Amino acid sequence: MAEVSLETTAYAKIILHAAKYPYCAVTGVLLADGSKIRDGAKNQDLDIVDAVPLFHHSHYLSPMAEIALTQIDSVAQADNRIIAGYYAACENFKDNTVEKCPGQKIAEKIVEFFPSAVFIVVDNKKLSQHLDTPAIKLHKYTDGKWRPKDANKVLFQSPYVLETVSNLLQREVHEDLVDFDNYLDDITLDWTNLGIEKLIASINASNSIDSNDKDD
Repeated sequence: MAEVSLETTAYAKIILHAAKYPYCAVTGVLLADGSKIRDGAKNQDLDIVDAVPLFHHSHYLSPMAEIALTQIDSVAQADNRIIAGYYAACENFKDNTVEKCPGQKIAEKIVEFFPSAVFIVVDNKKLSQHLDTPAIKLHKYTDGKWRPKDANKVLFQSPYVLETVSNLLQREVHEDLVDFDNYLDDITLDWTNLGIEKLIASINASNSIDSNDKDD
């Protein structure tokens, strides 16, 4: 399998979504940098630059999912991004397998349009511990089934990802995360979570400065 890298924003939104609704199944889509995608090529390297939280209710079984995906795709194309995957966290703490995750039809629909798509499952057990290791499992669609891949194939673009996410959780930023369920309840809310993106960028920059000062 080709390498998959995650920007801090993408990983942070996945974890914040799961943290906001610890007793619910949560789902979302992954956006990749479209400038690095080769048309028609299979098994491509992916740079996942963002994650868009979808639901924490059962809307993944309704037309609301299509409405959400249409809006996301429109915004993504404007930024030269593509829908390149799906993520989910199971409701049951012990369920950390892709088979137990909700929204399988959405994930398979993404694969139809983008064969190199990936499925990220949140590892609930690691999520509940100190974030010293990534709390996700990567899967690739092969022979009609989502199959787990080597964790070493998941790369982070920044060395401060886990530190940044831990900082966000300590600040309880997850309470401010907006998914499409929230947006459908109140359309004035920002489902792109630009405010959180700016905060992530600020924390990353601070971590980088601190690291450089220590090196000096």
